[in-house]
Amino acid sequence: MLQIEIEAVWRFRREGSPRTVVIMLGVLNEIRKTGKITSAASDAHLSYRHVWNLIEQWSEFFGTPLVETQRGKGSKLTPFGERLVWAGERMQARLGPQLENLAQELASEIKPFLEQRPSVIRVHASHGFAVAKLREFLDREPGIGVDLRYVSNQHSLVSLAQGACDLSGLHLPHGALRAQGIKAAREWLDPREDRIISFVTREMGLMVARGNPKRIASLNDLTKTDVRFVNRDHDSGTRLLFDQLLAAHGIDESRINGAQQIEFTHAAVAAYVASGMADASFGVEAAARHFGLDFIRLLTEDYFFVCKRSFLETEPMRRILEIIRSADFRAAIATLPGYVPSDTGNVTGVKAFLEMHAVR
Repeated sequence: MLQIEIEAVWRFRREGSPRTVVIMLGVLNEIRKTGKITSAASDAHLSYRHVWNLIEQWSEFFGTPLVETQRGKGSKLTPFGERLVWAGERMQARLGPQLENLAQELASEIKPFLEQRPSVIRVHASHGFAVAKLREFLDREPGIGVDLRYVSNQHSLVSLAQGACDLSGLHLPHGALRAQGIKAAREWLDPREDRIISFVTREMGLMVARGNPKRIASLNDLTKTDVRFVNRDHDSGTRLLFDQLLAAHGIDESRINGAQQIEFTHAAVAAYVASGMADASFGVEAAARHFGLDFIRLLTEDYFFVCKRSFLETEPMRRILEIIRSADFRAAIATLPGYVPSDTGNVTGVKAFLEMHAVR
């Protein structure tokens, strides 16, 4: 299947001047991580001299250096360079899934005009690291195309019920809050036609700066006056879960500084904390570890897929089941912090599923 990538470009221009400067944030980020311009040049497939010239051009444009070099000590970003990189990390985490959705829409628009079209699996699921890993495996499969749209937990089930997708994501927390998740899902599950496929478990909790300088240990600590929080968007399943946790602990959201500041993915809120713009957020452990944050586990979630019984008999779905049941895929999931393959690939009916998972 044709794959389309849409990327954001950081183009700077001073008012009244036709000159523009494109900042390659990947180059700066590699310098931040390795302290070596040679590594940044290799990663960008450019010569050392070309990268050094770019850095000088950027510094001249802004009127302030982006990179500092010291003999025998390598290179490091200036505070301004650091600010640019972290702004880029936040923007990529925020816009990445939306750009993927737009790219998928474009691919779907032009697909009817192309020859040798593969079987396309339409997947609607909330954004997560395990789903992205499955996408990687499916992209390597010949003859199968993936139309993956990142949507909220509830909206994905609505899409399946309305025939807008073939495979829908569903995540449910362990413990006292599970009943609420089951109740919301039951409305859209068809016991006669729907089938549930076990996928993974993932750890959910608080992401905090490395070393946890604000000594955050629980939800109650989010109400401290010196703690800044960044929240998920209201349509996300993670936001719904967080609101349920607050209610269960008797915490008024209005007491949390920054509860109305929102981002749209686990990675985006993690990047927000990592860049120093907030002290804490709520999300998956994998996002916290990816950005070098500490993580305080609060609960475990089960992640499932839902499909129609008839779709189970199709060749694309049989190949999906082969992939997620494979040792290679399970090993790949095990590399994601906080993710564990859990009965991966097991298929159950809705009635049996509700009986097994109503209380856990």
